[in-house]
Amino acid sequence: MVNVTRRGFLKLTGISAVAVASGLGFDLSAAEAKGFALKLEGCTKIPSICHFCSGGCGLLLHIKDGKLVHLEGNPDNPINEGGLCPKAASLEQVAYSPDRPKLPLYRAPGAEDFKEISWDEAIERIAKKTKEVRDKTWKKTDEITTSTGEKKIVPANRAEGIAMIGSAEVDNEESYLLTKFARLIGTPFHEHQARI
Repeated sequence: MVNVTRRGFLKLTGISAVAVASGLGFDLSAAEAKGFALKLEGCTKIPSICHFCSGGCGLLLHIKDGKLVHLEGNPDNPINEGGLCPKAASLEQVAYSPDRPKLPLYRAPGAEDFKEISWDEAIERIAKKTKEVRDKTWKKTDEITTSTGEKKIVPANRAEGIAMIGSAEVDNEESYLLTKFARLIGTPFHEHQARI
C-alpha cells in the first residue's frame, strides 16, 4: 500500500483539479458525434422562488417544450446563494409525480377509502359545513366584570368553533385574504404557519 501524507494528498487533488479545469476528460465532441445531446440543450432558464416555505430561496428552472426538465439553486439569490434544501430540490418530482392528486378527495364517515369528487362538489361541501359549524358555535354576547365588580353583557359576535391557519406556502397577499375571510365569518382564531 502506498503511504501518502496529508500534504501529498492535497498536492494530488490540486493537480487533479487543474487537470479537470483545463478540460482533460471533458471532451464532449465524441458524445456529440454519436448523437447524444446535453439535458439542458435548448432549454429556457427562468429564475423563480421556491414555494415550500416563507424563506424565499431562489431557483433556476430549465424549461423545454413547456415542461420543467431541471432545477437548481440560483447562485445570485442572496438568501440561498445557490443551495437548496431537500424539499426545494424535489420540486421537479412533486410537479410531475403520478401519485399527485389532481382532484379533491372525499372519505365518507365510516368509509375506509377516499373517492375523487369534482371541485364544485368539494366547494359546496366546504361551504355547507362552514355554515353549519358557524351557526352551531356562534356566540352573540359575553358577560364581563367591570373594574367596579359589576357584571355587564357586551356584544361578542364570534364563531368559536372555527379556526383558520395559513400555510408556509401562502404568500402575503393570500395571508391577507385569509385574514379578511376569517373576520368575515366571525372567527377570532386565525394564525399563519410561518410564525409558529
